[in-house]
Amino acid sequence: MPQYSILTPVKETPLKPDHGIGKQQPGSFYVPDLCRVRAVFLMLVTSELFVLVLSIVQAEQGWIDWNYFGLLSLFVQWTTLTSAALICLLRPRLAHMGIAGATLAIVTIVLLDVLAFSLFADKVLNPQPGGILWQSIAKKLLLALLISLMVLRYFYLQHQWQQQQEAEMQARLTSLQARIQPHFLFNSMNTIASLIDSHPELAEEAVLDLSELFRASLRTTEQLVPLSRELELCQRYLAIEGLRLGERLALDWAIEPGLEQQAIPPLTLQPLVENAIYHGIQPRPEGGTVRIEVSAKDRFVYLLVQNPAPEAGESRHSGNHIALDNTLARLRALFGESAVLKRSRQNDIYTVTLRLPRQTVSQYKRLVSR
Repeated sequence: MPQYSILTPVKETPLKPDHGIGKQQPGSFYVPDLCRVRAVFLMLVTSELFVLVLSIVQAEQGWIDWNYFGLLSLFVQWTTLTSAALICLLRPRLAHMGIAGATLAIVTIVLLDVLAFSLFADKVLNPQPGGILWQSIAKKLLLALLISLMVLRYFYLQHQWQQQQEAEMQARLTSLQARIQPHFLFNSMNTIASLIDSHPELAEEAVLDLSELFRASLRTTEQLVPLSRELELCQRYLAIEGLRLGERLALDWAIEPGLEQQAIPPLTLQPLVENAIYHGIQPRPEGGTVRIEVSAKDRFVYLLVQNPAPEAGESRHSGNHIALDNTLARLRALFGESAVLKRSRQNDIYTVTLRLPRQTVSQYKRLVSR
C-alpha cells in the first residue's frame, strides 16, 4: 500500500436537525450582497442607463435634456447608494425572513429613502412657492416601486436559475458517487474472501478500505474537500486494486508538499485513477504503471494521472469519456473558466491533466459568500 506523508485523518461531522424550514438561509438569500463594490457599481451603472433613457424621452429639443439628466442622476444615485447601504446593513436580518417578508422590507426601505430625499429636495434644494408638490412625490414613489419590484424579480429569477444549476450539479455528483462499479465490488469481495484464511490482516485492511470508499460515495452535501482527503481515497482504492492485480500494478506518486488543503470536488481524482486502471492496466497481461502527480505553478494547482495508453479498440470506451465529461462539468460549475481538463496521448502514455485555481476550501467559501 503506497504511503506518503501528507495524508491526515478526517473527522466526521454529525448531522444536526434543521430548524430553519420555511426561511431563507444567509447563504441562499436571493438578493445579491450589496456590500460588495462590484454589486454596487453594477447598480449605479444600471441606474445611470435608466436615467439616460428617461432624459432622452423627456427632451423637447435636441437629443437629451442635460439639466433634467443632472438633477435626476443626483436623485437616483443618492437613493441607490443609501438604499444599498441600508440593505447591506440589514442583510443578516433580511436573509432570515421569508421571501415575501424580505421583499416587502426591501421595497419599504427603498420607498422611505425616496420619500425622505424627495422631501429634502423640495424643501432645501429646490423649494417651490406652493410648498411640497405631493403629486410629484407620488410619481417618484410609484416609479421607485415599479423599478424595485422589477429589479427584485430579476434577482429572484437569477437566484432560482443558480439554484437549478446547483441542483443539476448535485445530481451529477450523486450519480457519480453511486457509480462505484459493480464489477469492482464483486472483485473486491472475492479478493477479500481469498485472503481471509491466508492473510487475515490484509483482508481486514481491505474491508476498511472498501468501507471508506463507500462512505465517501454516500457523502452528498460537500461541494469541496481538501486534496488530502481525495488522495487518501485514491490510496485506499489503489490498495484494494493492488491486492487483486498484484505486481501487474505499479504506482508512482509525485505529490508536492504544502497542497494538503487545496480545494477539490469530492470524487474527482478517484474516477480518473479508476479509468487509468480499467483502461490502461487491466487489459494488459504485463500490467503497467499509474502515475499520480500534484504540483503548483503560479496561481494554479495541476493534477496529472498517467497510464499506459489503451489499445485502439479500448480507447473509444464510452465510460472513460462520460467520467471525464462529468468531471469537467463539475469543475466548471464551481471554478468557471479557470478550471481546465485536458487529455493527451504521447509515446503510448495516456495523460489526463486537471488545472484548478489555487485556493483552500475556506478561501473558496469566503469568495462565494461575498
